[in-house]
Amino acid sequence: MDRTNIVVIGMGYVGIPMAALLADVDNFYVTGIQRRSKRSGWKIDWLNSGKNPFEGEEPGLDELIARVAKNGKLKVTDKYDDVDDADFILVDVQTPVDLDSKVPRYESLKEVSKEISKHNKKGTTIIIESTVAPGTTNNIVQPILEEGSGLKRGEDFYLVFSFERLMPGKLLEYITDMERVIGGGCEEANNRAKFLYGKVVKKELRVTDTLTAELTKCIENTYRDVNIAFANEMALLCEDFNRNIFEIIELINQRDDRMMHYPGSGVGGHCLTKDPHLLEYGHRTYTEHKFNSDILLKARDLNDFMPRHIIELMEDTFRESRKVVDNIKITLLGISYKANTDDTRNTPTENIVKFLKNRYHSHNITFIAHDPYVKPRDYNATELTNDFNKAVSGADVLIFATNHSEYYDIDLDDLKSKVKTPIIIDGRNIFKKKLVEEKGFTYRKVGEGSNTPTHIPS
Repeated sequence: MDRTNIVVIGMGYVGIPMAALLADVDNFYVTGIQRRSKRSGWKIDWLNSGKNPFEGEEPGLDELIARVAKNGKLKVTDKYDDVDDADFILVDVQTPVDLDSKVPRYESLKEVSKEISKHNKKGTTIIIESTVAPGTTNNIVQPILEEGSGLKRGEDFYLVFSFERLMPGKLLEYITDMERVIGGGCEEANNRAKFLYGKVVKKELRVTDTLTAELTKCIENTYRDVNIAFANEMALLCEDFNRNIFEIIELINQRDDRMMHYPGSGVGGHCLTKDPHLLEYGHRTYTEHKFNSDILLKARDLNDFMPRHIIELMEDTFRESRKVVDNIKITLLGISYKANTDDTRNTPTENIVKFLKNRYHSHNITFIAHDPYVKPRDYNATELTNDFNKAVSGADVLIFATNHSEYYDIDLDDLKSKVKTPIIIDGRNIFKKKLVEEKGFTYRKVGEGSNTPTHIPS
C-alpha cells in the first residue's frame, strides 16, 4: 500500500486528536504544524516527545500520542516544508469573532491558506475543519488557494469543508463515534475525504455540498446555544417564583420526547460563543437577506448576561448579610468553561471577574481563582492556584463557576471553618440548598429562589 502523507495545521483541541488518530493508521504519516509562539509554541516539543499537552480527563489520548510519536508516525513543526508532499492537508486554526463588531477574524485562516497556496501541488485534497461562516470556503479560502498556486479547484486540487464536533473530555470519542459531514465541491473531493475519514470514523460519512456543510455546523451549535438560553431565562423566571428550575427540568425530562438543557453561570468554549455570530454574518454577507436573526442574537445576549447575574446573586447575599463590597476576598472556583478539562476559551469566569472589576474598580477586592487543571499560561485574569485550601482561606464569598468533580465532595463543615464569611454563589447546581444553609452558609444558586420552600427537593 502506498504511503499517505498528511499535514494538519493547528495543534489545538481539534488538530491534535485528529492528527494522532490519523497517524495511528497504517501507512499514514502525519506532520502537525504549530506556530511557535510564546503561548503555544511549547506544544511542539511536548508532542514530539510523546506527551499530551492537555490537562483533565481525555480517555485514550495520552497513550495514543505516546504511541504515534514513538513510532515516528507523527511529528510536529513550525515549518511548512512537508506541505510540498502532502496528499491531504487539514486546516484546524481558530476562527474567532471580534468581541465588539462580532465580525469573523480570519487572519489565521487567510494566512494558512496563503501558505498552503505557495506549496500546493496537483492532486492535493485540502479540508477545512475550522468552523467558518456559511460561504467562507467558497468565497474566501478557494480564491486564495487558486490565486496563490495557479491551480483550479476540482481540476488540479480538491477543497472540502468537513467540520469537527469535538468536546473537551471526549476528544477522541467525538471523532470516532459521531457521523461525519463531508462537504466537497465535486464527487472526487468527496470520495477522497471519505477515504481519509473512513480510516478513523466508525459512523456514517454523510456527503453534501460545501455550503450545506458550513450551515450545518453553525446551525447545530446555534441550536444548542438557543436551548441553553431558554434554560437560563427559565432559571431567572423560577428565581422570581422562588422555585427550583432543576427540579422542574427533571420533571420535564421524564418525557422521552423532551430534553431540556441546564442553566448556569454562562456559556463558554470556542464554538457556542461565536457560531451564532458566524451564522448571522454569513447570512448578512452572502445572501440577499430579508429578515433579521432575532432569536439567535437575543439568545446569545442572554447567555452572555449570565456571568453578570452571578454578580447580582452575590450582591443579593451581601445585602442580606449587610456586608459591604470592600476589603473583601472573592474566590472563584473553576476556571475552565467545562468540568474536568483545562479549556479556558471564552470561559464565563473571566467575564465574572471583568464585570466585578468594572463595577467595583475603586474598592479593595482581592481575587483568587482555583482550578485543578488549568495552568497559569492559559489564564491571567486573577491569581490562580490549584491549592484549594489557599483559595478558600479567609474568603468572603465563594463563587462556583465550573462543576469540577472534586467540588461535589467538599466537606462543608471544614469549608466553613476556613472562610471569613460563609457565602456561596452556586453557578452550576453543585450543592443542595437546604444542606448548605443548615451548615451556616448564605447561599444563592442560579435557577433557585432565595425563599424556595424546604419541602421541595433541591
